[in-house]
Amino acid sequence: MRIAARIHCVPSLPTTPSRRRFLRQGMRLALAGSALPLALPALAARPDARSLSLSHAHTGERLSLVYALGDDYLPESLGRLNRFLRDHYSGEVGTIDPQLFDLLHCVKQTLGGEPWFQVISGYRCPATNSRLRSTRGGGVAQRSLHMDGKAIDIRITDLPLAELRDAALSLRGGGVGFYAREQFVHLDTGRLRSW
Repeated sequence: MRIAARIHCVPSLPTTPSRRRFLRQGMRLALAGSALPLALPALAARPDARSLSLSHAHTGERLSLVYALGDDYLPESLGRLNRFLRDHYSGEVGTIDPQLFDLLHCVKQTLGGEPWFQVISGYRCPATNSRLRSTRGGGVAQRSLHMDGKAIDIRITDLPLAELRDAALSLRGGGVGFYAREQFVHLDTGRLRSW
């Protein structure tokens, strides 16, 4: 999967790896997979590591992990992120677009430091989206990218919301929505737009 064409802070990722390369990487990651929890500080120190730190406003959960090394996404980490970003109303777990994680990582790099993103909403199942759409006065899109695992609503404690918005807009990596009253910024990997 590629995001480098739109966001320049992430190295170019191959779109169609060869079968041999895929098998070799899979074997290497499988062998390393059992040591991942013990090796997290070592992984995070690698220059090609991409990591995120998230807290969830509704579940109270926290998660800090390396989700990719160089060109390789770490399947165990992606699974943990999918579970963390589940529909907090229904408990349904969706598949989150890894490019969304790359977009968050780029926002982190743009802001500097190691911010904890507070998640307001990640994946949203169609039933939840429909219910929220009917109870929120039209503030929820009928065909929301949250249902495709391509959108997230976030904020960072102690950072002005406008700074988070401006960092996201500077990347030109997809949609950016600014919700000052509700205190969150919407990011998605859809077409370039802002509101």
